[in-house]
Amino acid sequence: MSGIFKADMDNIKRAGTIINGGGLVAFPTETVYGLGASVYDRHAVAAIFEAKGRPAFNPLISHISIPEMLGEYAAADSRAEYLAKKFWPGPLTFVLPRVEDDPSIDLVCAGLNTITVRCPDHPVARALINVAGVPIAAPSANRSQTISPTTAEAVFESLGERVDMILDGGPCEVGVESTILDLTTPKPVLLRAGGVTREQLEEALNEPVYISDGNPDKPTSPGQLLKHYAPSKKFRINVTEPAADELFIAFGAGYPDALMNLSPSGNLREAAANLFAFMREADKNPHYAKMAMAPIPNEGVGLAINDRIRRASR
Repeated sequence: MSGIFKADMDNIKRAGTIINGGGLVAFPTETVYGLGASVYDRHAVAAIFEAKGRPAFNPLISHISIPEMLGEYAAADSRAEYLAKKFWPGPLTFVLPRVEDDPSIDLVCAGLNTITVRCPDHPVARALINVAGVPIAAPSANRSQTISPTTAEAVFESLGERVDMILDGGPCEVGVESTILDLTTPKPVLLRAGGVTREQLEEALNEPVYISDGNPDKPTSPGQLLKHYAPSKKFRINVTEPAADELFIAFGAGYPDALMNLSPSGNLREAAANLFAFMREADKNPHYAKMAMAPIPNEGVGLAINDRIRRASR
C-alpha cells in the first residue's frame, strides 16, 4: 500500500490499521509531516529509527489527540496543565516525567525517565491518533539530518518505500517543528524554539524561560543534534552579499533581485512556513553549487528559524 493517499476518512482508517499492525504512516501536522508508529510497539518504533537513519539515543515526540490525555501519559504539574489549556492543540511540546514504567516505551523515550509529548493542531493528525487508539510516536518524516518535509511529496522524495502509507493533508501551516519546553526542573527551559515563541511562554507563565542548546551527545529531546535539517550543498547563513555560485534565499524587502525570498514583507510567520520548502528547492537547483541565506531577526518565531538554519549550516 506504500505511496501517497488523500487524507480522507477511509484512508485515515486504513492508516490506523497500519499503525495497529506495527507499520509506519507519514501524516501531516501543523508543523511538519511526521513519521508515525504506535508508542507501545517497540518494533515499529525501531523501524522509525531504521527508516530515518536516526540515532537511537535521540528521543521521539509522542502525539496525543486531546489535551485531557496528558495526565494519563505524563506527570504534568500545574505549569504543564495551564500551558496545555492555553496552547494545545498547537506547536508546543513538553518534556515531563514518565508516569509509566512500561518497558515498551523505553525506545520512544531513548531510555530516559522523561517523556516528550504534544497535541498537534491538525485534524488529520488527531483523527489518525483517535482511529489508532494509541499515542503516536512521530519525528519528522525525512531521512535523519536532512531537510524536514512540509508536503507529502517531500516525504516520498526522502523516504520512498520505507514508509507504508503517506497521508496527504496538503502543505503544513507553521512549517517549522514544535517548540520543546522542559518542565522537569523548577525553572522552565526552552530546548528547541518553534511555533510557540519564548515570549508567548514567558507571558503565559509570568516568569523567565531559560534557553538551553542541550547536550548534542546525549539529547533529552528531539532537535538537539548539532548537525540537523541539513541540505547536501554547502550552506552559509547571515549573508548579505552572496557569491556567484550561491543560490541566495532572501528575507525582507531589501533584496528585489533574489530568486527566492522567505517573506518579501519581512513576516516571520510566512518565513517559517516557507523555510524548509525553499531550502529543499534550493538544494535541488542544478544551477548553483552552494546556498546562502539572509539574516533573520532573532525574535519571535525567528528564534526557531535561526536555530534550524544554524544547525543546517554546520
